[in-house]
Amino acid sequence: MFLKIKNIPKVYWSSNKPLNLKPKISTFFYLCFGLVLFGLGEGLLIVSASGASPWSVLAQGLFLNIGFSVGLITIFISFLVLLLWFPLKQKIGIGTILNALIIGLMIDVCLRHVATPESYINQIILGAVAVTIVGLGGGIYLVANLGAGPRDGLMIGLQKKTNLPIALVRGTLEITVMSVGWYLGGTVGVGTLLFAFGIGPCVALSLFLVNRLFN
Repeated sequence: MFLKIKNIPKVYWSSNKPLNLKPKISTFFYLCFGLVLFGLGEGLLIVSASGASPWSVLAQGLFLNIGFSVGLITIFISFLVLLLWFPLKQKIGIGTILNALIIGLMIDVCLRHVATPESYINQIILGAVAVTIVGLGGGIYLVANLGAGPRDGLMIGLQKKTNLPIALVRGTLEITVMSVGWYLGGTVGVGTLLFAFGIGPCVALSLFLVNRLFN
């Protein structure tokens, strides 16, 4: 059932509009809580050493072809994705800014305090858990409706244009990015595949659960 979700649900703590500089405390709390989970998942995926996310694979592939650092290319990709928002009529909010700050902080925390499992099986398990956490956190912060991050905003805009289920739109987007990055020379691992094929259903599941729990 959750795989058919086409819209971001609205609950009592959702903001009425993305550009809201004075949100309710509950709205701000769930925004930050969702982003902390999102960043935790991203960090655990890196720590798992099972494979980078599709967008990191794209950044790596571009690095091999144009020579700039992966970090600089990642920033460039984020700005490019934001430019794609305009024809899709997406709006920037405080969640868009906090997305980068909180997720970056949580990734650093994971890299500093969480060790990579020695067993390859445990690395894969940690990668799968990481993707699930990213999806759950993504769904929670999107329901806050205070502005999506670059990738999530692109997902929402494309969903509105195509009217396809969110899980399908996100999955197609991630698989496309992963394929381009791999073609350009980026390294694809099991964790990359788990993210590409699993993030769409995980985000949809999170939206479904939030809607059931708070409506």
